[in-house]
Amino acid sequence: MQEALPTIINAAGTLTRLSAGPLAPGVIEAMAAADGVSVDMAALQAHASGRIAAHTGAEAGMVSAGAAAGLMLAAAAAMAGLDVARMNRLPATDGRDEIIVARSHRNGYDHALRAAGARFVEVGLPEPTAGSGVRDAEPWEYAAEIGPDTAAILYVASPRAAPDLPEVARVAHDRQLPVIVDAAAELPPAANLRRFIAEGADLVVFSGGKVIGGPAGSGLLFGRRDLVMSAALQSLDMDVPLAEWSPPAGFIDKTLLSGLPRQGIGRACKTGKHEILGLLAALDHFVAEGDAARHARWLALCERVERDIRGLAGVAVAIRGAGDTGRIPMVELRLADAEAAGRMRARLLGRDVPVHLARNPFAPDRLYVNPTCLREGEIPALTEALKA
Repeated sequence: MQEALPTIINAAGTLTRLSAGPLAPGVIEAMAAADGVSVDMAALQAHASGRIAAHTGAEAGMVSAGAAAGLMLAAAAAMAGLDVARMNRLPATDGRDEIIVARSHRNGYDHALRAAGARFVEVGLPEPTAGSGVRDAEPWEYAAEIGPDTAAILYVASPRAAPDLPEVARVAHDRQLPVIVDAAAELPPAANLRRFIAEGADLVVFSGGKVIGGPAGSGLLFGRRDLVMSAALQSLDMDVPLAEWSPPAGFIDKTLLSGLPRQGIGRACKTGKHEILGLLAALDHFVAEGDAARHARWLALCERVERDIRGLAGVAVAIRGAGDTGRIPMVELRLADAEAAGRMRARLLGRDVPVHLARNPFAPDRLYVNPTCLREGEIPALTEALKA
């Protein structure tokens, strides 16, 4: 007999290691419909491009195998352009492989860009984070590092990101360089789908499996048409003679190519028709639902949890972000100190059905109930665990 699947209560948020977010309404149906037909994948990605462009204001877009895959493809596109020989050599490069990034923007996910062959050139000092000053990277520092081998600038979006993206974009565009924006988890608000393109980004990456509600292994990559074309060429199945291949010209203009890559570096992280159509359904639902309705749905879960655990001994309970529809509201549990928070977290993780809560590294005495992955039926078990 098959063993029962071990499950958890995910009150930590849309973390990939905890199986990401729940699917939006309509996603399973779209994936099932995809299973009933065969399609040309270039034509399907061209269809996706139009749908993504309509929601983002970008020239073109495509569905990637998650945000990290989108970053790899973005780096490959910036380094190779439409040079098929360069595509075939990646991750080996012969120059034009440097990507400039602020030190405060470095994180584990930039490994995806390095996997494509990129070399990072760091600028600035994260003095506010270090507690040693007030200045982070500044626009002139990016400009000072631009050289003949510079392929792009990477900008990792967050509420604390400095300098402002339009300033970085002006520096890049003065030297005809693209700006890649890693915005993997920068939703809500839904306005961020358009914000980064409007502020000068040339390629933007979002996760599809977080609050958008698409398949966990999906992501959005969108921006400049020529760069998206390069990314698509380096991830689609290219085992076809150029003369026999007829992709939609508005998505891939094959008259600009000397040939086709012999399977690009992005083939290691391909997307299938199920993921593409599933993510498009989720994206439509995310935009249609709107921030206010989504926030109200999450807030109702928070209010139920807060009501059930009010008066918990040794814990100050409050809802944060209740009045801001551009944020995810959360139930904050404030304990006496970091040690007490650690003990509580350990006990929750040690239960027969482990309970995962969100944390803030800048507030180690606090734990948070993030409602984005909570189901209604899990609330009684969650509050019982918290009270125990």
